[in-house]
Formats: sequence, C-alpha cells, structure tokens
Amino acid sequence: MSKKPIITFKNVFKSYDEKEILSDFNLDIHKGEFVTVIGSSGSGKTTTLKLINGLIKADKGEVIVKGENINNTDIIKLRRNIGYVIQDIGLFPHMTVEKNISYVLDLEKNDKNKVSNKVNELMDIVELDKDLLYRYPSELSGGQRQRVGIARALASDPEIILMDEPFGAVDEITRKSLQDELLKIQKKLNKTIFFITHDIKEAFKLGSKVVIIDKGKIVQHGNEEDIIKSPNNDFVKNLVSSVV
Repeated sequence: MSKKPIITFKNVFKSYDEKEILSDFNLDIHKGEFVTVIGSSGSGKTTTLKLINGLIKADKGEVIVKGENINNTDIIKLRRNIGYVIQDIGLFPHMTVEKNISYVLDLEKNDKNKVSNKVNELMDIVELDKDLLYRYPSELSGGQRQRVGIARALASDPEIILMDEPFGAVDEITRKSLQDELLKIQKKLNKTIFFITHDIKEAFKLGSKVVIIDKGKIVQHGNEEDIIKSPNNDFVKNLVSSVV
C-alpha cells in the first residue's frame, strides 16, 4: 500500500438547503484499500461518494483524487477513470450486455478487437457465461445484472471503484455470492474500492478499513477487530451489537 493517499477528504463541509450533511470531514484512503462506509440514513454516506467523482462539490475544504484537487480536474476525464456501481445498476436497457460493458471503451474509440477481448476477459472475471453477451438487461437475473455492472465499472481499468449499496436489491444468497466475488476481484486486481453499505456484517466482511459515520462526522474507523473490541461510543456499540 502506498504512503501517499489516492483519495483525501480535507476539512470538508457540505450542506443541502442549509442542512449540514458533512461537517469537518477528514479521511485518507490509500491505493488498494477496500473501504466500507456505514452509518444511519442521512448520515452523509452517499454524499462522500459523490464528492469523489465530482457529482457534487464541497462547500468548504478539499477533495483530492490522485494528488489533484477535483475542483481543478477535468471532471469528465476523472469520471471515465473511476468505476461506479449503484444499487439499481444503471445498465442501458436498449444495449446488450456486450455493449453495456464496452460503453466507456467505445466512447474512447478503442480498437474493436481489443474491446472485444477486454469484454470477454471481464466476463471471465465476474464469472458470467459468454452466452449472455447478446442478451439485454431485462433478460438477466438481478445477480447477473449486478455482475454486468461490476464488469462495466472495471472496463476502463480504473484505479478507483465507487459502489453505492450495490447489493442492496438482491436476495441474501445472491448477495453473499456477489460479496465473495468482489473480494476475489479485489484480491486479484488490487483496486481501491469505496463501498457504501447499510449492513454492518457486509461492511466487516468486505472492508479492510471500515468507516462509521454519524451526523456527517466519522465516529470511528479501523478494522473489524478494533471496532468490535473498542467501540468509541454508544452509536458504534449499538451498530456492532448484531455481530458480536
């Protein structure tokens, strides 16, 4: 893991309609970390994710990605180099699986043979049958669609992948399978993953660093063992009570 963070939040404040969502938010994320972020509804989890790829901007403070303040960055280029997976997947319904996965590569006018090879490689990585390449999202199961979403996020070989409760809409068995698959992908490809969840068990299973947010502030971060052994306050204690 490199010493210099790949993502930094520095004294970040963010409000919506005069309601403060993040308050003096500070966090360093290093290359190759799997960071899971958990907190109550409205605590600012998704806001932190959207700040990383410039979907929203901080009112105060700095968000630094790969050494550059995103306010000084070409946002389109930034987003094309960050994978993004959301709960409702966001696949294009009029495109086949193949075209959904290759979307960013096609925008960049890559060589067609290279694109085809990359799509096939990604199908192997997310363990999807090649027979699905020419199907449309409506013809897939929820778990299959989510795997396509992960493959699409990996297509441009980004260093950073943002995931906003990506497994929240699938059944428990599929969810566990996707979690296992994501851990294998992370181990193989060493991506930096920023993963929002509302499930503490999922946060502990996936995260090399677990960040717990309450009312726009980080109340604790660390690994599973440290958090369970030494919860910082009652909020954390109640959150982890279901796994101890």
